[in-house]
Amino acid sequence: MTDNANPIPAELPDSAQFDRTGAWALLTEWTLTESLRKHALAVEACVVAYGAAEADRLGLAGEARERLITLYSATALLHDFDYERHPSLEEHPFVGVNELARLGWPEALRTAILGHATYSGVPRDSHLARVLFACDELSGFLTACALVKPSRAIADVEPASVRKKLKDKAFARGVSRLDVFQGAEELGVPLEEHIEFCLRAMRGRAGELGL
Repeated sequence: MTDNANPIPAELPDSAQFDRTGAWALLTEWTLTESLRKHALAVEACVVAYGAAEADRLGLAGEARERLITLYSATALLHDFDYERHPSLEEHPFVGVNELARLGWPEALRTAILGHATYSGVPRDSHLARVLFACDELSGFLTACALVKPSRAIADVEPASVRKKLKDKAFARGVSRLDVFQGAEELGVPLEEHIEFCLRAMRGRAGELGL
């Protein structure tokens, strides 16, 4: 699925506050739990890989390409940054998005973060929003698949075993299978291809992810 109008999301403001370093600083200020930080990094790995592919599709190069990828990176890092302080459905991600608006983070980022929560009622109208939703639950599931391996390594996780475990309701019960399936469908990518894509992205940052 592609966007016909305004295919390039709004650019990040020209300030270091709004780059990946700024996003990571805000995430670590609000989130002290290591597992939640690692989740943000796993989602980022997948979302950035899709962002790079989208930049290629759009023919972006140089600064335009970097700014698009930075937007995807920051959105992924900040999608759950308020969850540790405000985990309820009434507060997350609304409190966080309000804080992001106060700080001046771009609308494209904030709208995508709202859209990743199905209960927010905010449609996922951009490629960025659909990618974030598609990668959120799946990256957590892939992490769980890695952690049950004797090696605890993402390199040892195969797509076939992921698909098999998705059918096992007792495994990683906290992961919404519906969101995994719906995410791939909204992205317009076959589930198997989506799994393989995200596995490659996470393998590329296995050390950072502790996998």
